[in-house]
Amino acid sequence: MFCLGVTIATVFIMQWLETDFWVNDEKFSMPGLELFYSKREIVTVLSQMKQPAKTALNYDLVFDFVFMAGIYPGIAALCMMAREKPGRKSIQTTLFALAILQPVAWIFDVVGNCYLLKWMDKPVIGDEFGIYHNLILIKWVIAFAGLFLPIIVFILGTKLKDR
Repeated sequence: MFCLGVTIATVFIMQWLETDFWVNDEKFSMPGLELFYSKREIVTVLSQMKQPAKTALNYDLVFDFVFMAGIYPGIAALCMMAREKPGRKSIQTTLFALAILQPVAWIFDVVGNCYLLKWMDKPVIGDEFGIYHNLILIKWVIAFAGLFLPIIVFILGTKLKDR
């Protein structure tokens, strides 16, 4: 429950902060910065960003570190709880693997935030953009797989038993 509380509280704070994410009368987003914007678009956002967007993005990234302390352990716990449901051995093994991979996703998220914080200070992005983009993509895949597979296991329950 602690993980859920931390996650929900920080999501509300980050959503509120993101209302100030504007550059030149255009809205930008965290998913855009993480997944969808090109290197040039990220440089444009970070170099042309003014107050209060700059402060809001900085605080959003700081609160994201707190969010991580709730979401990744929470996903790992969810995987381990779903693993205890009677079911196929392969699904139990996959859930265990996803639980064990959550710290990897957490580390990738921390590294991604560190890149954004560094680029906010000096919006020059070199060859590390490919590394950043791949780490963030892998983080999202691990986190979403770790979130959705246990939910499916809880919903389908005994239908997933070995035959």
